[in-house]
Amino acid sequence: MRKLVYYIAATLDGFIAGPDGADPTGPDGFWPIPDDYVRHLASEYPETLPGPAREALSITAAGTRFDTVVEGRKTYEIGLDAGFTDAYPHLRHLVFSTTMAQSPDPAVELVTGDPVAKVRELKQEDGKDIWLIGGGTLAGALYAEIDQLIVKLGPLTIGTGIPLFGRTAAFDPRVWNLTDHTVLGSGAVFLTYSRD
Repeated sequence: MRKLVYYIAATLDGFIAGPDGADPTGPDGFWPIPDDYVRHLASEYPETLPGPAREALSITAAGTRFDTVVEGRKTYEIGLDAGFTDAYPHLRHLVFSTTMAQSPDPAVELVTGDPVAKVRELKQEDGKDIWLIGGGTLAGALYAEIDQLIVKLGPLTIGTGIPLFGRTAAFDPRVWNLTDHTVLGSGAVFLTYSRD
């Protein structure tokens, strides 16, 4: 069965974005992106780079981990605001929203129903794992469905912002097993955890 993998960048103090929810890696973002970070993403997680970044880096590899990406409306709108109706054209792309009437791109599937039910359905399909890109609200709603966490822990703190599982996740302590880790010279740490 396919796994739902929350592959996300987080600060040392547990935030995935600033208080305004803007893209922390964008032109006005605060996220450090040193060369070794980009090289690691390109070699280990090429399918998680947006289409324009893949083109700029001449990446054509399909990747080995994910063939599907799911995200919430607010996260999707970051790409829309940058002019991309489908930032991941190389993946099956689903956006969860209760407010959007239709998808701005025919290749992007709009899901207006229960995210848990849809993810359970996706897990039963054949294919590679499912990448949960965010945001925090969707991650909180799918908390019990997440099989693996891959946290790109950045060497920075921001004080406040959007937490890893949003502001409305239920209190539900879980223990995770550290199954892999990579420490980059620039200070970023990639931590992979699986559920018991």
